[in-house]
Amino acid sequence: MAAGGGGVADPLSPSGLPCAFSPPSQAYFALASADGHLRVWETANNRLHQEYVPSAHLSGTCTCLAWAPARLQAKESPQRKKRKSEPIETSNQIDLLALGTAVGSILLYSTVKGELHSKLISGGHDNKVNCIQWHQDNGCLYSCSDDKHIVEWNTQTCKVKCKWKGDNSSVSSLCISPDGKMLLSAGRTIKLWVLETKEVYRHFTGHATPVSSLMFTTIRPPKESQSFDGITGLYFLSGAVHDRLLNVWQVRSENKEKNAVMSFTVTDEPVYIDLTLSENKEEPVKLAVVCRDGQVHLFEHILNGYCKKPLTSNCTIQISTPGKGKKSTPKPIPILAAGFCSDKMSLLLVYGNWFQPIIERVALNSKESHMCLVRDISNCWAPKVETAITKVRTPVMNSEAKVLVPGIPGHRAAIKPVPPQTKEVESKRKLGENEVSIEERLGALDIESKKEKDSLPQTNSFPVLLAQGLESNDLEMLNKVLQTRNSNLIRRTVLRMPLHAVIPLLQELTKRLQGHPNSAVLMVQWLKCVLTVHASYLSTLPDLVPQLGTLYQLMESRVKTFQKLSHLHGKLILLVTQVTASEKTKGMPCPEQKAKLVYEEESSEEESDDEIDKDSDDNWDEDEEEKESEKDEDVDEENEEEDEDSEEKDEENGEDRDVASEKELNGDSDLDPENESEEE
Repeated sequence: MAAGGGGVADPLSPSGLPCAFSPPSQAYFALASADGHLRVWETANNRLHQEYVPSAHLSGTCTCLAWAPARLQAKESPQRKKRKSEPIETSNQIDLLALGTAVGSILLYSTVKGELHSKLISGGHDNKVNCIQWHQDNGCLYSCSDDKHIVEWNTQTCKVKCKWKGDNSSVSSLCISPDGKMLLSAGRTIKLWVLETKEVYRHFTGHATPVSSLMFTTIRPPKESQSFDGITGLYFLSGAVHDRLLNVWQVRSENKEKNAVMSFTVTDEPVYIDLTLSENKEEPVKLAVVCRDGQVHLFEHILNGYCKKPLTSNCTIQISTPGKGKKSTPKPIPILAAGFCSDKMSLLLVYGNWFQPIIERVALNSKESHMCLVRDISNCWAPKVETAITKVRTPVMNSEAKVLVPGIPGHRAAIKPVPPQTKEVESKRKLGENEVSIEERLGALDIESKKEKDSLPQTNSFPVLLAQGLESNDLEMLNKVLQTRNSNLIRRTVLRMPLHAVIPLLQELTKRLQGHPNSAVLMVQWLKCVLTVHASYLSTLPDLVPQLGTLYQLMESRVKTFQKLSHLHGKLILLVTQVTASEKTKGMPCPEQKAKLVYEEESSEEESDDEIDKDSDDNWDEDEEEKESEKDEDVDEENEEEDEDSEEKDEENGEDRDVASEKELNGDSDLDPENESEEE
């Protein structure tokens, strides 16, 4: 089963090319290359059997393919009833090949006729087809797409038999159960459907990225004593994009268990997976996984329940070129696909490049944990993958040549300035001084060359490198541009880049944001600059939401955890500061304090008290004397005033007496009360 996908623009598309071995004996190998061509190779003699170029091979490239089952082909291939005397042609056993395209259509190609058999379009998918699966009995075809739907096709009438929504996001992989009654589908989560009612039977957790491979690994449950309903107890395998773990799941009778029971670990993302089915509980499952780094990992394990630790491979196979001489070093040859032969003891390896692959049968040796096959492929003519796919070709030029790159807005050839060093050289020569040293001459030339480089844009300018790297998917070129930390350089690059490269750049940034946190910090700067500079252009795109859906989900998932992390960060800071403060206080020695004032013994204190008392008594005596003197003066003044009053009264009394005597003499009486009051 291939894990391949077509376009390189989508960062979450599988890395490998769509390819598959024909059932049941791997007589043919079909490969859909990146240029839209379908090539069928004979595995026995490594000869090209057929080549087919669809009419829309550029716009609707092949994204997935699947061979029809051999039993089904044997039923469908004869167009008329044969007589008993006529032998059945063996070539008709391998006939139909289904091809899914990037525009949503499905092509049925006949390898016997060497032409297109039929085309499935009406009522199907509106977006890229991700996976195709044939039903082994009834001749139906199942397909899933980025439009979130699963379609059941009738290959006889070329019409849609049933169509239903498979997930809230794109459905990336399908697999039919061994009894043909159930269907596995996966986007990020995995669902098990009942084909008759189109209802979900079980849910599984799945992966963090889109699932690229789904395969059943067992035909019978491990416990044969229980009654078997066709699905309960079976194991199946799943692999995902950018995930180095292959998970194994078991269909349980209860719906509570949704997690994987075990997992296999590999060195890189799986691009092609093949396995041998386990028919009983004692027979181990053999698994061959081709990774993106070009290695094949072989596993052999008996599936008998839960396993906590990921299982490592029993054997790893690599292929490299021979190093001829001391200077030439061996180079690895990538392996494209691997499939088990019918005897389960040998492996078919497809390696080299997709234009001219080499198919070889290798016997498996279980004793060796690592196999490195040395093969010389220099005699096999084939262009490199980069030159075949890349549209931009870099010409071979001399180091002295200066190239001006077209397409940079506002480009003007700068006038070559006269270096000031030459004037100094001429003046020295005129004055008859010593000649300039060679070091100074070389320095003048270096300054001149630097100014020329600064004034004229070269082919390694960042906007051109970024556009070429996105178009050719050159990782070295992209790393050179995207790993810069200069914010001004990032902004100038984004301002000068062409508009058609904005969406591929955003998809590349989304892919890198899911990697190492150090690279994610750099990618956030690029992402912020792209979204601010090209916001007006992005708002005009009608299909912006599906193209940036992955980026939105990624940002939303990270923002959800930010609040919790900030709370945890604050608590940790408080704890750390308290711990450091307590440690500092414990570790600091007590300082020696010297008294500024020293008090003497008790005798000195008593003397000072006596002196204070004496002073206070003297003060009291002086105050009392002053007060007594003031009182005496007051008393004297009062006595003098009283004497004066008494003298005045005596004088008045004498006068009164004289008047009274006069009245008595005159005969006046004192009986009048008014006169009495006046006198008083």
